[in-house]
Amino acid sequence: MDDMDQQPFIICDRSGVAVSKIRDILRRQRQESDGGASADDVSDLDFVYEDADSYSNEISELYSYTEVPEFRRNLGCFESLLIQWGFSPRWQQLTTQDQQSVILHLLNHLELSNRTIRSEAARAVLYIAQGCWNEVQSDQEQQEWTRRNVYKFLKNGIFSAVVDLLSLEIDSCPGPTQLRKPAVSLADSTELRVILSILYTIVETVRCADEDKTGELQLQKSCFKAELSSMMPDDLLTVKLLKMVTKFCSGSAPHFPIKKVLLVLWKVMLVSLGGTTELRILKNRYRESAGLPPLTEDTLEISKTMRASSPPVNAISENEMERRNIRPIRRSLMKQSSLDEAAALELEMNDQLDDEMKEIEERRALEESGELPQPPSPRPMTPLPTKNKGLPWTPKVRNKDLDAYLENTRLKFLGFPVEGDRETLVGLPAPIHEGVKVLKDHVYVSLAEWQIEREEELWKCPLSTDENLDEDLNPVELFYAASLPNLPQYIIALLKILLAAAPTSKSKSESINIMADVLPEDMPMTVVQSMKLGIDVARHQEIIVKAISGILILLLKHTKINHIYQFEFISQHLVFANCIPLVLKFFNQNIALYVTAKNTILLTDFPSCVLCEPFELTPERLEFGNQQPYTWRNLFACVNLLRVLNKLTKWKHSRIMMLVVFKSAPILKRSLRVKHPVNQLYILKLLKMQTKYLGRQWRKANMKTMSAIYQKVRHRLTDDWAYGNDLDARPWDFQAEECALRAAVDRFNNRRYGELAKILPDFEPMETSLQSVLGRPVHLTETFKENYESWVNNEVFGKPINWDELLNMSSEI
Repeated sequence: MDDMDQQPFIICDRSGVAVSKIRDILRRQRQESDGGASADDVSDLDFVYEDADSYSNEISELYSYTEVPEFRRNLGCFESLLIQWGFSPRWQQLTTQDQQSVILHLLNHLELSNRTIRSEAARAVLYIAQGCWNEVQSDQEQQEWTRRNVYKFLKNGIFSAVVDLLSLEIDSCPGPTQLRKPAVSLADSTELRVILSILYTIVETVRCADEDKTGELQLQKSCFKAELSSMMPDDLLTVKLLKMVTKFCSGSAPHFPIKKVLLVLWKVMLVSLGGTTELRILKNRYRESAGLPPLTEDTLEISKTMRASSPPVNAISENEMERRNIRPIRRSLMKQSSLDEAAALELEMNDQLDDEMKEIEERRALEESGELPQPPSPRPMTPLPTKNKGLPWTPKVRNKDLDAYLENTRLKFLGFPVEGDRETLVGLPAPIHEGVKVLKDHVYVSLAEWQIEREEELWKCPLSTDENLDEDLNPVELFYAASLPNLPQYIIALLKILLAAAPTSKSKSESINIMADVLPEDMPMTVVQSMKLGIDVARHQEIIVKAISGILILLLKHTKINHIYQFEFISQHLVFANCIPLVLKFFNQNIALYVTAKNTILLTDFPSCVLCEPFELTPERLEFGNQQPYTWRNLFACVNLLRVLNKLTKWKHSRIMMLVVFKSAPILKRSLRVKHPVNQLYILKLLKMQTKYLGRQWRKANMKTMSAIYQKVRHRLTDDWAYGNDLDARPWDFQAEECALRAAVDRFNNRRYGELAKILPDFEPMETSLQSVLGRPVHLTETFKENYESWVNNEVFGKPINWDELLNMSSEI
């Protein structure tokens, strides 16, 4: 509970039973934070990696536990407004026409200039969006009414009105000097939290509406996606929310509810850009338009069929060994794995002997009774089909690897290279011919390689080469063009918040305060209230990490498919903003403890807190019903951050060297404790990148990890990751690689989103209109003005002019 120590909690409960219960919980959490969760304690997790958690969990994570008293306030505003307008305060008792009238009344009140009336109308809208929980009996019924009401809101334009209300609140928000408070609390963001909760509920409900098969609802969903992406660049909701994040980090708006802002931003991007399924469809469509074969293997789908491997023995820390009184035993003649296999083999042989004795006794009984069956006719032995035997991936080869292989062999056998020729094999021995054939059979041309070649053609021939403009109106292109001027600031702001929310970060006075929308005005006065607030603070941080990791992986995945240089632009700014050491710092903790942390109070989650009768929270109820062996949001965030790290470092030697310099290998090995195949796959990918830089001794001491890499990570046929030593690498080579990439990215941005005349002045169109040329202002020097009469006499009156020839020339022009 490190986050509790940051706040001056006052504990003044005299109950001995409660204090003892709290002490037990704190002692257990303290023991786990010291490393009590070992690799043996973490079993295989049944976690399924998806775009987001279940609908009920995602909605409940929107609200902090300190916001629970405000739900009754929303109900009060709803009932008072309906009574004022002459309607029954029971939403389900109203007819469809009356519900339509109420929505139109609320829409009119949202557009009034009176701030108080707008706030009451917004709270009533939020209550209706929450499914009118005061009139339902179960959470399923509440979700059904939420879905109905959200689609009614979309029909009547409530979403657009709430977005306009958000813009109004952002423009009229008080600055830090106007707040005049030493600390910002939950009360300073009341209106913004209501507005963001409405937007999030609508977006998340529409996103999870795939189960609805009716054509009308699907049409509304597609229209809603188009509405999110078809706004003007400055009015895009994603850009507006990113500007809120930047304002919050700069200190000009410290009261912004940053958790809700990030959650709405993540879900809006997920709906407008698309999730995993849309990414797979987009990639195959782009590859088809580029003339490339479609993909047959999907990383996430194949990784789901893998089994999680046991972490290496040396991933257990020395402190855990001392705590268990275990001494590392050195065996000179036999490995521990061999002993385990021998013990298992002995047990298996004993079982086999028992089975054989039973079979002999049954056969004797059949012989005595004369019921022994005749043996079947002999048939040829056919091998039994084995499931998942072999490597899970098809090996790949890049054209760059094939060219390097041919160049090396030609230099070795011929003494000279032949650039650009992959067909001529004259003078090379037969094994080389077979090797080249195998490499050509496994050549894989990525979409990024095709886009880079296409960009070079467009740069060389900007007028004669036609760029395909059909894809320029997609949501990714619109978002990138709208956010390009301020995209570096957005990335830095996201990483600042991620640093502040990381469990390993130390509290500093100059760091941003991300607890403004979770801390109440009055500090807790009892032990149970202090525990509840401590859990709420830790939960708040976990949700922020989850949202930022989801935003980053969506940005990287979509831009990499849309255009590789858009991806490289974002990647470089992430690297320049120290994203790689930040992610490694996040993983430099007890990840097994982080994944299994239970910072959730199920009885206080929405909608349980409003559907159940009011109750007094006791120490026993803090952990009521929370039996899941892992926390979905924490494991989801870990996988996302590992994927981001893979995206940033893949095929980038300078960034791989950053992993080596920051000593990421032991940090990543400790993360293998989390026994989930997707998590371990991305960790093993990161370890495979840097094995050639870690040296022979490291590989020799980590053979179990090397075997796991061989079994689970895709093979590159010419990659010497398992035995090579890259001694020829130079630091200045890495710097040149980053500079060349930066130049190519800047050239792409200027060509596609800048003014082409500034880059290529020779291609600037010539002005041929006589009126516009004569109408231009001409600045004459003082010397010319003083000698004007001499110039007129010498250049005009002193030279004959053939006016007929001049007129003919002007007509030809």
